[in-house]
Amino acid sequence: MAAIRRKTTATNGTVRFVLDGEVVAVDHVDPTRTVLNFLREDLGRTGTKEGCAEGDCGACTVVLGELDGAAVRFRAVNACIQFVPTLDGKELITVESLEHANGALHPVQQAMVDCHGSQCGFCTPGFVMSLFALYKSASRPSRTDINDAIAGNLCRCTGYRPIVEAAGRMYEYGNGTRKADENWMNCSFSSLTDRQPSRSERDMIERLRSIQRRDMLALTTGNRLYFAPARVAELADIRVAHPEARIVAGGTDVGLWVTKQHRDLDKVIYVGNVAELKQIALTDTHIEIGAAASLTDAFAALVGDYPEFDELFRRFASPPIRNAGTLGGNIANGSPIGDSMPALIVLGTTLVLQKGPRTRELPLDEFYVAYQKTALEPGEFVLRIRVPKPDAAAHVRSYKISKRFDQDISAVCGGYRIAIEDGVVRSARVAYGGVSAIPKRAPACERALVDQPWNEDTVRAAMAALDRDYTPLTDMRASAAYRKLVTKNLLYRFWVETTGQYTATRVLESFA
Repeated sequence: MAAIRRKTTATNGTVRFVLDGEVVAVDHVDPTRTVLNFLREDLGRTGTKEGCAEGDCGACTVVLGELDGAAVRFRAVNACIQFVPTLDGKELITVESLEHANGALHPVQQAMVDCHGSQCGFCTPGFVMSLFALYKSASRPSRTDINDAIAGNLCRCTGYRPIVEAAGRMYEYGNGTRKADENWMNCSFSSLTDRQPSRSERDMIERLRSIQRRDMLALTTGNRLYFAPARVAELADIRVAHPEARIVAGGTDVGLWVTKQHRDLDKVIYVGNVAELKQIALTDTHIEIGAAASLTDAFAALVGDYPEFDELFRRFASPPIRNAGTLGGNIANGSPIGDSMPALIVLGTTLVLQKGPRTRELPLDEFYVAYQKTALEPGEFVLRIRVPKPDAAAHVRSYKISKRFDQDISAVCGGYRIAIEDGVVRSARVAYGGVSAIPKRAPACERALVDQPWNEDTVRAAMAALDRDYTPLTDMRASAAYRKLVTKNLLYRFWVETTGQYTATRVLESFA
């Protein structure tokens, strides 16, 4: 069990975070101890539940507050796959934190009660925390926003209608009939408006500023090492010194190694404290995304220039996963079913890789060499993702095929970028994930398209060429025959959407 104490003085081997308005210091914590187990077993906070231990059900949802300029940003995450040391410098908010000093309910909780949003109650704390994050982030969310906010929370008995109703009603208690007290951490919307922060907001910001770390956090527990560098140069040095260490950002994949595979990670390098790796910059030619930028932030930047990818990115896991996970991690883990890769590959994305002081740039479509194997050298890491800005002459799309709309793994994910000039295909990039061992382009298909008229005959020839590009696999998500058919039909769909020549009836007939 970790040693827990109230402390404001920083030491290099101490994890410090804010809980219920106080700075908490944790010594001698296992680097891979999950926040869920820490809450339940060390702090006795049993409101946070374990359902799946893999970030799927949302019963363990908590909210993290982080400094965002002059305000605090609140985001829901899954406690079951977050490691305790990653709380350093943040505010942890659990369902117990919402209790008012006089025992009154938080507006989110009151709305859940009044709308009958709970039956067995096991999932309820997780829903409350997801809605709390929404309450702190949006003044009047749409139904789509509400659906997205709770997409990572599963309920087996209540049904979602009363929960959705509670999401709409919770603002009435905060702004009208039962005005929320500042003791409820009522600093909603501080990052969305220009108003002056309240006293409680200023206190929260000052507490967080007091625990920001300017040096590297290093933990040693038994034979386990944990490093959390604060600068890229520190990360480069640590990575070269410990090339066998596991790099962790959001932990949305590595967390399952601990909770499901029971793997021992003796050396961990956490990159979430490196400010440079979380930066996103827009230039005249590129969208530059730091490798540790969250999926939430990275996708927002990409959709700003490529709105065609909005649905794909909304269907990428759940908000708690997107809030914790990073684009660099999704790329670097080498999974063939990472939904971002086909879209990024067809856009001509490149990766800036660093080893020690040296950097190099590599096209993303050359990064994957075999199943979960990449071109990273020992001691090297992903520094930045460079995505070209849109070309007005190019059509882009990405389609995800899975058994469920929300929070499901793709059977097939396709990405397409085709530049048309005077009705002729001048360049073509087609890529698929989930079909074979790595996400990869379709060179035969692309050759069948280039310098050909953008018409049905050309598209059907390119569809046939896909048989030379992929040998689809069969697994629990789809058969090889199904994947072979879907890869072709998605290309046909792309043609239909970009030309508008076919009616829905004729499209269905062509698929038969």
